[in-house]
Amino acid sequence: MAGFFKRKADSSASVSTDESSPSDDNEKSSLLSSPSSDEKGSSYGDFTSDEGKSVTENTPLKSAAGGKSDVHVHVDEFAALPEHDARVLREQVEVPEFKATFWTLYRYANRKDKILLAVGFLSSVLSGVMRPLMTVVFGNVTQAFTDIGPNGSYNATKYNSTYKDMDYNSTYTDNYNSTYQYGEAEYISDFDFNKRISTLALYFVYIGIADIIFSYVGTFIVMDRGEVLSARVREQYLKATLRQNIGYFDKLGSGEITTRISADTILVQEGMSDKISQMVTNLTTFLAALTVAFVRSYKLTFILLSVIALIVITMSTASRYMIKYFRASLMGYSVGGTLAEEVISSVRNVQAFGVQDRLALDYDKYLAVTEKWGLKAGLALGAMIGAMWFSVYCNYSLSFWQGSRFLASGELNVGNVVSVLMSMMNGAFTASHIAPHLKQITNAIAAASKIFATIERQSAIDSSAPVGATLESVTGSIELRNVRFIYPSRPDITVLRDFNLQIPAGSTVALVGASGSGKSTIVGLIERFYKPVGGNITLDGHDINDLNVKWLRRQISLVSQEPVLFSCSIYENVAHGLIGTKYEHVSEVEKRALVTEALKQANAMVFIDKLPEGLGTDVGERGFLLSGGQKQRIAIARAIVSNPKILLLDEATSALDTKSEGVVQDALDKAAKNRTTIVIAHRLSTIRDANLIVVMSKGAIVEMGTHNELLDKKGEYYGLVEAQQIDKLHEEKRAALLGQADSPVDEDEKLIEMVQLPAEDVEDLKLVKTKTNSSSRSISSLILAERPTRVEEKFSLWQLIITIFKFSEPEHHWMAIGGISAFINGIGYPITSVFYANCIAAFQQTRTDPNLMRGTVDRFAGFFFMMAFVEGIAFIVTNGSLAYVAQRLVRRIRYMSFRQMLRQDIAFFDRDENSTGALTSTLSRDAQSVEGLSGATLGQILNAAVNVVAGLVLALSVAPKIAIVCTACVPVLIGCGFFRFAMQARFEEQIKKSHGKSAAQACEAAAAIRTVVSLTREDDVWNAYHEALDVQIKVSRPATNKSAILYGLSQGIGFFIMALAFWWGSRFLRSGEYSTVQFFITFVSMIMGAQAAGIVFSFAPDMGKAQSAAANIKRLMDSIPEIDAWSGEGQVLDDVQGDVEFRDVHFRYPTRPEVPVLKGLNITVKKGQYAALVGMSGCGKSTTIALIESFYRPLAGQVLIDGHDVSTLEINSYRSHLAMVQQEPVLYAGSIRDNVKLGSLHAEDITDEDIISACKQANIHDFVASLPNGYDTLCGSKGILLSGGQKQRIAIARALIRKPKVLLLDEATSALDSESEKVVQAALDQAAKGRTTIAVAHRLSTIQNADVIYVFDSGVVCEMGTHQELLAKGGKYSELVQMQALEKTA
Repeated sequence: MAGFFKRKADSSASVSTDESSPSDDNEKSSLLSSPSSDEKGSSYGDFTSDEGKSVTENTPLKSAAGGKSDVHVHVDEFAALPEHDARVLREQVEVPEFKATFWTLYRYANRKDKILLAVGFLSSVLSGVMRPLMTVVFGNVTQAFTDIGPNGSYNATKYNSTYKDMDYNSTYTDNYNSTYQYGEAEYISDFDFNKRISTLALYFVYIGIADIIFSYVGTFIVMDRGEVLSARVREQYLKATLRQNIGYFDKLGSGEITTRISADTILVQEGMSDKISQMVTNLTTFLAALTVAFVRSYKLTFILLSVIALIVITMSTASRYMIKYFRASLMGYSVGGTLAEEVISSVRNVQAFGVQDRLALDYDKYLAVTEKWGLKAGLALGAMIGAMWFSVYCNYSLSFWQGSRFLASGELNVGNVVSVLMSMMNGAFTASHIAPHLKQITNAIAAASKIFATIERQSAIDSSAPVGATLESVTGSIELRNVRFIYPSRPDITVLRDFNLQIPAGSTVALVGASGSGKSTIVGLIERFYKPVGGNITLDGHDINDLNVKWLRRQISLVSQEPVLFSCSIYENVAHGLIGTKYEHVSEVEKRALVTEALKQANAMVFIDKLPEGLGTDVGERGFLLSGGQKQRIAIARAIVSNPKILLLDEATSALDTKSEGVVQDALDKAAKNRTTIVIAHRLSTIRDANLIVVMSKGAIVEMGTHNELLDKKGEYYGLVEAQQIDKLHEEKRAALLGQADSPVDEDEKLIEMVQLPAEDVEDLKLVKTKTNSSSRSISSLILAERPTRVEEKFSLWQLIITIFKFSEPEHHWMAIGGISAFINGIGYPITSVFYANCIAAFQQTRTDPNLMRGTVDRFAGFFFMMAFVEGIAFIVTNGSLAYVAQRLVRRIRYMSFRQMLRQDIAFFDRDENSTGALTSTLSRDAQSVEGLSGATLGQILNAAVNVVAGLVLALSVAPKIAIVCTACVPVLIGCGFFRFAMQARFEEQIKKSHGKSAAQACEAAAAIRTVVSLTREDDVWNAYHEALDVQIKVSRPATNKSAILYGLSQGIGFFIMALAFWWGSRFLRSGEYSTVQFFITFVSMIMGAQAAGIVFSFAPDMGKAQSAAANIKRLMDSIPEIDAWSGEGQVLDDVQGDVEFRDVHFRYPTRPEVPVLKGLNITVKKGQYAALVGMSGCGKSTTIALIESFYRPLAGQVLIDGHDVSTLEINSYRSHLAMVQQEPVLYAGSIRDNVKLGSLHAEDITDEDIISACKQANIHDFVASLPNGYDTLCGSKGILLSGGQKQRIAIARALIRKPKVLLLDEATSALDSESEKVVQAALDQAAKGRTTIAVAHRLSTIQNADVIYVFDSGVVCEMGTHQELLAKGGKYSELVQMQALEKTA
């Protein structure tokens, strides 16, 4: 299936379509291996360690980042067209590249934000100044230590013992004492020493308090504004997306939009949040340290700047590559996100055909590309960090080497040298910690480039632009003059050629013809979804290009072929039709009255009245809680509620049962009076009364006239009508019924009569409140009452660590290498403390023997230089290996999570929290959060942890009395960080829910963009999204405040530990209990450990996000569905005959347990029989198909195949004998060939002949063969580039190539024109031979040849028999047949 989700070379990405490319079979098998039956409880799979290379090579993704094998040269697909045509099409799809900078992130900051950010950044700057100030104090303290008088341990212990060790004799000592006279100023008394140390220790305390305040203020303001400004970026991105022309979406999947708005905007937020605050602090520390060093000794500082220059050059070079590589990585995943959204939104189709693993492998191809570029970015970061630490240790080496020379020459004293050294050490130390924060900021800039490219894009048809005329009054006269049209996404096909049509005001014009003849295109052009390349369209004589887009769309109401409802109540869905009208802001009472009246006209109140919440009932995502007919009735109500001037009905009643259609059609006929109505219909009974019927073929008009006129011509239209005729058994009875129907009855009475059906006709959605008396309760409710309530499991931190560790199992050797290298990194500073202490001790020998001092310092400077190589290489190895582990982990989490999602049964996807938008967002966000705590960040944390532990151990072993006191403060420091981490983890859980809700809203709007813009809901969608983000900001502010307080404390406590260490340690130094070397080893190791602990917990927000993400991942991985495609359990039938039986089946949907759908259903379909299911919308027909497919389990009763209960069969083997064609056909963004091939059980064995044969049976081959690219023609996201009928026929071909034993057709021909339907129906009749076929149909002409017809009513069968037998009965079926009769109108 390589290349299944290929896209044309455009500005985003393209996946290689070379199916013959070499691939790693071991990888594919490991990726796709499902757990065996004894591993049912585990969902981690067998993801082997040798994957990656072939997948990456096989799936090159076009990227702005460059590269040889991974980038295709952009080809202008419009080059072959005339210049004018090419320009019109190009402007509808092109997205200019946008290069974001750091300041771009703050584009939406207002004056208040700028003032607050200025305060925040100033606080961060002042916080950064504190550490260099500390070096001044530190230098003074060191000077005080060297100024201890001759009566102290300084002279007695240090000098005498040292000289003795060096074999200096007593004579030399006498000479020493007699010839060198110390000035009085060179020594201080014990009292003065203690006083000076106490004063200097207080300075440390003051610096600590200031750092707490500045760190808190800086962190809180920057984090809070980051949340606010990133919300504005999200809002602006959604606003920009909603104003784009439809051609833009034909090239872009809604999943990509979800990824941008849920994952990429989080990256932008992190780049503007606490990371930038910490980076400003570190950068300020670096610059302030340089300043202090310059003040103390400009000569020494200038010499050391050479090393600093190396750090700056390294950072700037590496960051440039990091942005480039990370942008390419983001681009790869955005396309993968679209694929994931398509697959999750069509999960029923995916499970029915058993293609979960095939599609998961296709998804993994995009992950491979993302991994490749992500790894390159990680390696660039690792190289930068390694080079920086090499520079840091070189800086230490050069500092001591050159500093000793200045000391020996008398140019500097010890205090100045130590201040410069400490300043440069601090500057280098903080500079080295800029890298992880720099990664976050470069990621943010890379993500912003794609987001702002959309924001900056000028839409070819901008619905938000105030330009364009508005007419005072509209009569509704429409004319198309010489219209020529080409879809921007398919420039090689001209859909309309010099098309001319005049539609008088107030008339009803019907467009009929074969699928793909251009009918829906005309609707799209009138709505201004696209621009024609030639000709013009006028409304009341005004070119619609000169009219305001939003105003124009508000004069039009559209009911699409596949109705789209939004995830809100029925009332809110219908009220969306009032947006932009004079009724939009009327009182709630008036609005409710209008909505109710519209629903009555659409025959929808018949089932709504039976719902406990009535109009307030939530319809679920995309209206999945309602049947197709119920959705369509609500969509019709939404269209007519505003009493529009122009009504566009694109197959508006295709999903309705005959009885509903009669009432709704009558309502539409009445609604069409005094307004211009354009009707597209394949069911010709719905357009008999049209003023004009236009028959179209291949983008041109074949014939026009009224129904009777066209019948008299006996041309194309006559042939279409004949194809839909139903045989009549009793002509007299039919005539009597028709006469009865045509009798002069008041229209309102007739409508009421039709609406007021018997109670059993509408009990399909009746919600009955549970009664306390168990004897009166139904079987279903008794069973449901015994089912346990689902409780969300909580996990310990250790469980989550084990989970993530399992995911990285194949890379454990890389983790070990990274861990060992991190250990070497971590012990660097404890070793440095030993070298440092010895150098400081050597400085004390300056007065006595400068040459000895220089020799000692030179030796340790050499050790520092050696450390530079060791640590530099170790850091490169650490970050390189952990970056590899991180990218493998992210890819594996996304891949395994995606597979696990597709493993779940359909009930999982019915739940509110598992909407397509939420799941797509989870795939992107959770893996990203785990990545945020891996790679360079994990290396930093491991390094710091080793630093803390090794520093404490060294300090306790060298000077335990000083170390114990200082160690007592460390738990306070660690406690601050831990509480911050714990609080952040809880906060992340809240944020995930609110983020998931807002992301789902955005995804829903993007997926239904045609409906959104036709209703002019752009502002409404944006306002709802804005409110959701506002709530999010308010929820996060208290948590941000607490987090900032704890962070400030963790930063300031380090200075308190310094104060304590100097004050307490000075006493032992003065008394001679510890030497200068011991003191400084203890001090430096403790202080560096404290700083390292602070650094660890500066990553608390990342830890919190990672913990929350790991919990979500584990929860998903531990979820074992009731109907488990991975279990391997159950009986495998070697030979399926095709006998299907329902025995007393009771069923309610898990998300609507109060709604009885099937109430004791009994049907039997024998082997090879063609059975049809008919009845009112919502009576349980599609539910029956779902139960046969084993999407759900019945609450009671049995579904049997060949006498075996389907619940006892192995699910994959069972489904391999079935094929399904859904009411709303599902295609994916691959080629036609790949979509058809997706139906096969063994795709690798399918030949082109097999595909062509299946397409011929489905009557689609001739159309496909006429396309320039034939079977390689792309279908677009969700098949958007094909008409409804073309999609349906490809879906039928996909089912037929499977050669199933049982064929399930859920309104399989509803989107076909009459001619195609006749041919396809003949093909289906032919395909039904030798196999069992169960068809759900509202268009009764398609099932008149069925062997048995079951008439459903309220979840049970009320009639059964053949077409002729049921007509003879004169019952419900006969009534439905008469209502669909097509004859000349009177």
